[in-house]
Amino acid sequence: MPQKTIQIIGLNHIPEIKPGADLTNILIKGIEKQKLKIENNDIFVIAQKIVSKAEGQIINLNHIKPSTFATIFSLKSGKDARLIELILQQSKQIIRMDMDKGTLITETIHGLICANAGIDSSNVEGSEYVTLLPDNPDLSAKKLYYGISSFFSNLSIPVIISDTFGRPWRNGQNNVAIGIYGMDPIKDYRNTKDVFGNTLSNTMITIADEIAAAAELVMGKTNRIPIVLIKGINTSFSETTINTIFRNPSEDLFR
Repeated sequence: MPQKTIQIIGLNHIPEIKPGADLTNILIKGIEKQKLKIENNDIFVIAQKIVSKAEGQIINLNHIKPSTFATIFSLKSGKDARLIELILQQSKQIIRMDMDKGTLITETIHGLICANAGIDSSNVEGSEYVTLLPDNPDLSAKKLYYGISSFFSNLSIPVIISDTFGRPWRNGQNNVAIGIYGMDPIKDYRNTKDVFGNTLSNTMITIADEIAAAAELVMGKTNRIPIVLIKGINTSFSETTINTIFRNPSEDLFR
């Protein structure tokens, strides 16, 4: 059996991203500088932060007026009341909260469940500024997919938008997919047989999250590598959205 090899290659020539930046053009220039060969079904993982910056999802907290709830939460937790208010504005509902510890786990307006509605102050210039998640991460991935694919003779090159989320029961965070285009985020093994001939009935692997997590090994948080090329994973084109991986609330034992 031939050995399967997967390559994880970080783009080293990505400048600081400003609102309105053309990420496709920046990515292409990075590829050219590194003289990388792009092949059909290569995958790009792109950090949410640069997508948000390019799309202008940057908020000055001085423009946010805290509600009564945000003010109370701030007094008990020590967190900025303006930030709490912005988290509430970017959320459908609060899943868990601890005012004393300043913990807010919410379901975002996108349907993602994470801390602080995905709002982040890291890697943003200015102490009063934070970034929001992209308005529509799937659409962001789709635009990048067609921009990149058209440059490379219409090859199919899936795009994953990644972000770092915490996990129930485990310390530490993992990179996960929050937007996708060009591939199915789930590899479904149901009704296939294992090596002993047993039929698998429940196994569905979220490969989009696995790919995003693998990319973070190169990205890091301080490496200034927000774009990673993944080679060696077999995929087929799909328009399946990230919503596919969201568990139905009625089946979610963590809520």
